[in-house]
Amino acid sequence: MNTTVTEFINNVKLKIKRCMNNYLLTTNHFHVEWGGTRIGFTEVSGLSIGMQPIDYREGSSPEYSPAKMPGAIKYNNIILKRGIKQGDNEFYNCLNTLKLNKIERRDLNISLLNEEHEPVIVWKLKNAFPIKIEWSTLKANANEPAMESIEITHDGMHIINE
Repeated sequence: MNTTVTEFINNVKLKIKRCMNNYLLTTNHFHVEWGGTRIGFTEVSGLSIGMQPIDYREGSSPEYSPAKMPGAIKYNNIILKRGIKQGDNEFYNCLNTLKLNKIERRDLNISLLNEEHEPVIVWKLKNAFPIKIEWSTLKANANEPAMESIEITHDGMHIINE
């Protein structure tokens, strides 16, 4: 293949990539890594960061309303939902490590993927551990998969958006 054809193809690929960057990302293509182990989930919720403002007013201030200052950052717990599989004890084993207020902590990475299955946005949660596991209701006449919901708490979040 000559150089001009190669350059043309590379130019077209670059234009397509730029065009695709203008599309909004969808929420249905993601993966979760728990301490380096990739685990499949059907739903992830609770990805949020909030700040608790501090009201401050000096007694001699001519303003009658307090000034607002940034306070502590608050991270919500993350809820992960997935189908139950026989022999998959990853989170149960973690809960079983609880001894005298100590539990095995792992980093949790949640990645939103593009069409090429590459991470576009990654939420990195440090020192995460499960605090609650809830199972779906067992019903004799149900026609649905057995699901579990796992609530995870963590020490902080770092977001990478490339």
